[in-house]
Amino acid sequence: MSEKKEMSRVSKKQAQKSKHTKKGKKSKKSSSPLWKKILIGILALIAAVLIGGMGLFAYYVSSAPDVTENNLTDTVSSTLLDSEGNEFLTLGGENRELISENDVPQVLKDAIVAIEDQRFYTHIGIDPIRIAGAVVANITDGFASEGGSTITQQLIKLSVFSTGAEDQTLKRKAQEAWLSLQLEQKYSKEQILTFYINKVYMSDNQYGMGTASEYYFGKPLAELTLPQAALLAGMPQAPNAYNPLTNPEDATKRRNLVLDMMVENEAITSSEAQEAKSVDVSEGLIDHSGEETNNLVFDPYVKEVLAEVERKTNLDPYTSGLTIYTNLDMDAQQRLYDIVNSDKYVLIEDEDIQTGISLVDVNTGQLKALGGARDQEVQLGTNYATELNRSVGSNIKPLSAYGPAIEYLNYSTYEQVVDEPYTFKDGTPINNYDNNYEGQISLRRALVDSRNVPTTKIYNDVPREQADEFLTNIGIDTSTLNPGANNLVESNGFTGNITPVDLSGAYAAFANGGTYTEPYTVSKIVLEDGEEISLKPESNKAMEESTAYMITDMLKDVASNNSSRVGLNGIPQAGKTGTTNYTEEKKIEHNIPENGVPDKWYTGYTTNYALSVWVGKDDYFDSIDNTGSERLLPQQIYQALMSYVSESVESSDWTKPSSVVEVAVEKGSMPAKLAGPNTPSDKIVTELFVKGTEPTAVAVDSSEEEEKEESEEEEIELNAPEGLTATYDEETDALSIKWNAYSEKDISYLLTIGSESYSTNDLSYILQNPPEGEISITLAVQAGDQTGPAASTSVLIPPKEEEEEPEEEKPEEESSENSSSSSSSEESSSTPPESSSSSSSSEESSSAPDESSSSSSSSQPSNSAPEE
Repeated sequence: MSEKKEMSRVSKKQAQKSKHTKKGKKSKKSSSPLWKKILIGILALIAAVLIGGMGLFAYYVSSAPDVTENNLTDTVSSTLLDSEGNEFLTLGGENRELISENDVPQVLKDAIVAIEDQRFYTHIGIDPIRIAGAVVANITDGFASEGGSTITQQLIKLSVFSTGAEDQTLKRKAQEAWLSLQLEQKYSKEQILTFYINKVYMSDNQYGMGTASEYYFGKPLAELTLPQAALLAGMPQAPNAYNPLTNPEDATKRRNLVLDMMVENEAITSSEAQEAKSVDVSEGLIDHSGEETNNLVFDPYVKEVLAEVERKTNLDPYTSGLTIYTNLDMDAQQRLYDIVNSDKYVLIEDEDIQTGISLVDVNTGQLKALGGARDQEVQLGTNYATELNRSVGSNIKPLSAYGPAIEYLNYSTYEQVVDEPYTFKDGTPINNYDNNYEGQISLRRALVDSRNVPTTKIYNDVPREQADEFLTNIGIDTSTLNPGANNLVESNGFTGNITPVDLSGAYAAFANGGTYTEPYTVSKIVLEDGEEISLKPESNKAMEESTAYMITDMLKDVASNNSSRVGLNGIPQAGKTGTTNYTEEKKIEHNIPENGVPDKWYTGYTTNYALSVWVGKDDYFDSIDNTGSERLLPQQIYQALMSYVSESVESSDWTKPSSVVEVAVEKGSMPAKLAGPNTPSDKIVTELFVKGTEPTAVAVDSSEEEEKEESEEEEIELNAPEGLTATYDEETDALSIKWNAYSEKDISYLLTIGSESYSTNDLSYILQNPPEGEISITLAVQAGDQTGPAASTSVLIPPKEEEEEPEEEKPEEESSENSSSSSSSEESSSTPPESSSSSSSSEESSSAPDESSSSSSSSQPSNSAPEE
């Protein structure tokens, strides 16, 4: 055989052998399925995780703190200090009575176990079933959305850690579980339950259920009835929210839930639960309203302190052993309390009158005093300073209209605006407080006299996004201004819901030259281990210094016009009044007197403090008299408190910044012209302009002006205006007429509708309820005594159906949005009584009433008429 053939044969055998070998390998590989490998991998991964988890758990628990019996029995107190560093309140500690195992009745044990930890007597300190449920909830709803803590673990939290977010970590959870396991080895179930009963906070500065039983029911634990035991067992989850003295409705719901859980846990029968539910939650409660306590003086301030600490740190002030440094001016707080709760400083004859008051340091943002309510009988009760949900009326005008117009449009205090019949986009008319119109007036006059039509025009001049930005920059949440709307609406130029605290904070930015700091009650807290946490918010530039100064300069005129009621013995100040009103429908529905209004406001400020005062009643439809002495209460309260706090500080006037120039202009010139050498003194007004925007043209002598006008009249050839259109909307029964702007300046339009003629400078006109039939419309341009040719059109108004029955009443919200009313301004003591209706008179001096009102806009989602 040749070498070549032999080589070929050998190669062939090797190839066959190789192929056979590959087949064998392939067959061997297929004998180990992929799923087995995946399963092995998963098991290996689980094993690795378990080993790693056990290692991590061991590492975490190695640094777990020791738990002593003192930890389990002692209550850690938190201390509150005022602005001078003086301790004025201790939370916890002394208000506690320890009870023993034998003092705890079975009904209370059953109630606590049913609502807090149904497998308490069978688990070893941790409950794997409950933990598994919590894990699932946390995966689907987010970490910490549901807890798996047993009563033992809750006791560890109360004794060693906290319920704050900083202790909701994997390390803390591991240590908590480990210490719970250790605790179960050292103490019996009954001992652990007793520790828990003695440890929990029970509202009103009461600690432990034994103390709470005596405080709420005047009896020891052993004498508790089933509904009483269920009430106490349910309180620790949210003590203040489930306090039966202050929140009976929520306390009842929580008690009934505990009873249902006791049925589920077979501790009581369904019939026993139903019988217990039929008992009023207030039955057997001790009335503490008559007890003398100084705590009520600063109670509204403390309530905000507690809320602020929890909101900013997630720490529980009752159980975290904090030293809380507050900004409370105790002297101011005491004076504020005395002003509204006695007749020593201000006479408040109607016992139903309520107040919400906020005093803020304009240079730091620190809240110095808060008035939560009058005649408060319970601790941590209603706080109108922070919780009020009422419109501020004209108090919003500098914030939503005038401030943005100066900031973004460089409007001067002289800026001219026409006070004339005006409507919202849907045709709803806007009224001033006196139902009159002043024609062309200045920005200053419009604000000081609080006229709604000019205010609305100015508000509409500013793009909505810029108005929103300005309000946001001074701490106003525009999503909460209007019930039912989450943004700005047409009527926000003169109405919107703001709390006294937020209002005082916003005005403080005007007072300090344009810097906003969120009002705050707590400067810092110190933890048990000495760690300090600052709670001082950051400040931001909210507006230009020129804006703040020009608004302040105008609002100084308001304070001056109200000097008999808000005067501070020569201390420079600025301020704004506000009055809200009801719709005519609501007045009829609730039998409200003609002069009845729901709210009165005054917000004022100096270079040191901003103070906002609200006066009204808890029941919105229980009105206050806007013609009697009640209408003056906000100013009187303001004067009494601001005079007092200003005694101990140096008050100066505001200094005009270099970005503002003061210019003498000829009154009525439009656009503004500098006063000329021959301008009469009574025609010269001094106003403020943003530097660089002041006028440069000089007014000429009146005779020269007349000659110039006559010359111009001879030269001007007037043409018919263009773009005249007229449309009729049957739904609103309104005739809308529009036209294009004329090319020449200094002209007006003569509009004739049928036989009626109107002179206007606007480019549109709306006629409500036009007569039936064809209506002819003409429009001509006027320049001085010269009238040009007219453009004409016509529109057919169809017959209007007569209804035999009155229209079905619209839903409350819709009805209120399309109703009109007017509110009054505040009169000086020498002026006639005012009215909140169309016949109202000024409450300031006759030259500068401080408030006005308007009919409401369809975009104003409120149940009240628009406020002035």
